[in-house]
Amino acid sequence: MRIRRTDRFFAPRIYLLLGGMLIAFLVLWVSLWRLQVAKVTQFESRQKIQSLRRVRLPGIRGKIYDRNGLCLADNRPVYSIALFLEDVRRAGSWSNTIDGAMEVIGTVAQVTGLTPAIDRNSIWKHIRLRLPLPLVLWSDIGPKTISRLAEMGHDIPGVDIYTQATRVYPYSPYTSHLLGYVGRADPDTMNEEESYSYYLPDMSGRSGLEKLFDPFLRGEAGGMLVQIDVSGYRHGELAHRAPTPGGDLRLTLDVEVQMLAHKALGEHRGAVVVLDPNNGDVLAMLSAPGFDANRFVPYISAADWQTLNGDKAKPLLNRAVAGVYPPGSTFKPLVALTAATLNPATVHTVYDSPAIFRIGSRVVHTTGHGEVDMREALKFSANVYFFKTALACGPDPIIQQALAVGLGKKTGVEVDFESSGVIPDEKWQKDNRVGWSDGDTCNLAIGQGYVAVTPIQMAMVTATIANGGYLYRPRLVQAYREPASDSYISNPGHRIGKMDWSETALRTVRIGMRDVIMEPDGTGRRAAVEGFEFAGKTGTAEYGVKGEGAKHTWMIAFAPYDNPQYAVAMLVEDGDSGGATVGPCMKVLMEGLFLKMKREGRVSS
Repeated sequence: MRIRRTDRFFAPRIYLLLGGMLIAFLVLWVSLWRLQVAKVTQFESRQKIQSLRRVRLPGIRGKIYDRNGLCLADNRPVYSIALFLEDVRRAGSWSNTIDGAMEVIGTVAQVTGLTPAIDRNSIWKHIRLRLPLPLVLWSDIGPKTISRLAEMGHDIPGVDIYTQATRVYPYSPYTSHLLGYVGRADPDTMNEEESYSYYLPDMSGRSGLEKLFDPFLRGEAGGMLVQIDVSGYRHGELAHRAPTPGGDLRLTLDVEVQMLAHKALGEHRGAVVVLDPNNGDVLAMLSAPGFDANRFVPYISAADWQTLNGDKAKPLLNRAVAGVYPPGSTFKPLVALTAATLNPATVHTVYDSPAIFRIGSRVVHTTGHGEVDMREALKFSANVYFFKTALACGPDPIIQQALAVGLGKKTGVEVDFESSGVIPDEKWQKDNRVGWSDGDTCNLAIGQGYVAVTPIQMAMVTATIANGGYLYRPRLVQAYREPASDSYISNPGHRIGKMDWSETALRTVRIGMRDVIMEPDGTGRRAAVEGFEFAGKTGTAEYGVKGEGAKHTWMIAFAPYDNPQYAVAMLVEDGDSGGATVGPCMKVLMEGLFLKMKREGRVSS
């Protein structure tokens, strides 16, 4: 009786146990099926992703040429000796592999005669951060080293020549302010859709044309797909997409004229701008002192940057477009044009120009020239004549003419950091808590006081006088070429307008400027070149604390006189006078231009 009760009690429990075991096996089977069948594709994809590395290859930057096809901003290959660590890997800890790498480095150093440039820490850092990429042992090696490595190093494991492109400026420092320079691009600013395991950055423009045209010059990045093994070593390259070059620029700049401008300025601190007065093309734009843009590629050292940035001569300042200076007497042709256009009889008006002149209660001491007319006043740069002329016609017409010819605003030339300068009027002076008086009118007449201009603005004024009153926007980019294209697309120049100067006024001013150079008593006689007729105007502008004698010195000129092909503005900081300091510099430039024109058959003698 007890035995039967026991059987009835255990039978349901056995069935429950068997049922539970069956359910557990069923769950286990379903899980295994999901892992090994249903999700096998997903796991394979994940494994594949974990064994691949996407490497970005930088684009090849477009080139910049001068108007004659000389390359001003180029790319050159940089050859480096690189080590592929997977070829020297050793079993055990990473330290063993580093030992192997150091042995290879020592062998290469013996073969090439180079001093090892990296140590164990550098190798360990590379292993942690960029293991699938080649480890650069020596960068920018020369052809002799490459030859020695090729002849003697073929049995060294894992070593190869690694090539990258870098920017080079063959005519730096003469073109540095104009072209600017490049540095490594910041990946955060690239807005690229693709993500990379390893990002080799492009060069990006940091100043000058390199910066302004960076999107056009910058090439399109390529890439490669690298397979790695479980330890992270490079196992092979599965795919490769070559980078493509960016577009090219052709400038209006003539390197020969640019070099002449550099030679003319010599050791002086200043700027030279040469324009083609017939279309506004910038033929030369020089700022001195300059700097070597090649020092910025791929990056400038902290010591070099501190040296450049702390230099009191300000070599990083592009004085041609960003430097603002009182124009001094180079402003006088504008005063003469204004007065003679308002009243043609003014060209014959004779004013006494004594050495002492009173403006209200103020006594002005200047150089006396006696009785002179407009032509003679330009030749002698007679201050009192222009004081009287400006007081007679009033400041407003002069201010309007100055603004109309492009002073007081940016020219629009394709450079960065251009300054607008200042042409003060009564409102401007009131806004700056300064009233307007006859003294301000006299200051305006001789380009002093608050008048401030840039050298390129004065070159623009000179070009307009040279070509008969046509105003052109200075043009620096002549044409551009799209990537993979053989032909250039023209970037047309732009004529802004025509000044309303009368023929009488223009003829008188041009003759007066000719006398400045060609007459033996002209203020610009030191610039004269035998057998070459051209016109100009000197300028000496005081600045700073009155009485201390600090002066900026100027000269503007156009040449040849009868058929102007060059319009020049030259500035020398802290000179003695326009005639004494800048005159000899202008002579050097004009001699060079004269020889160039004779060689090219543009002048007959």
